[in-house]
Amino acid sequence: MRAPPPVQKDGPRVNEEIRVREVHLIDKDGANRGTTQIAEALRLAQEAGLDLVEIAPNATPPVCKLLDYGKFKYQEQKKAAEARKRQKIVEVKEVKFRPMIDDHDYDVKMRAMHRFFEEGDKVKVTLRFRGREMAHQELGFQLLNRVKDDTSKLAKVEQDAKMEGRQMVMVLAPR
Repeated sequence: MRAPPPVQKDGPRVNEEIRVREVHLIDKDGANRGTTQIAEALRLAQEAGLDLVEIAPNATPPVCKLLDYGKFKYQEQKKAAEARKRQKIVEVKEVKFRPMIDDHDYDVKMRAMHRFFEEGDKVKVTLRFRGREMAHQELGFQLLNRVKDDTSKLAKVEQDAKMEGRQMVMVLAPR
């Protein structure tokens, strides 16, 4: 029977968790101390009241730094939160049309699409056919080409118009 694999912890290894003979040490001021025995590095960390933290575990020998691990972890969390705050989640909004849409209704839907593009969202244009409208799919292509022309300054076509069952779908993305 085989022993279970060691549990991987997230984040860098600290102090006694570092299991190598020697490390490349960087002190608290950022000065390079060169290759040092692990016992010596741990002693220096303890004297300074800091932790020995493995920065580059894949290097030979691994690069370790003397620093306050709690403070280091807190700063990493703040950086990650800042990065999450800055990223924009692109949503796909859907606008539904019918082949025989009236001009005013068309204008209302186009205003909504313009607003979606200004917010940085993609728009999925769905054209639904019912009953005998399926016999006149060219009207649907004409309508979607009109939508494409009217939004050409704000958006680019990400997926061209294609039939999916009883509906025609086109995806537009902001420029």
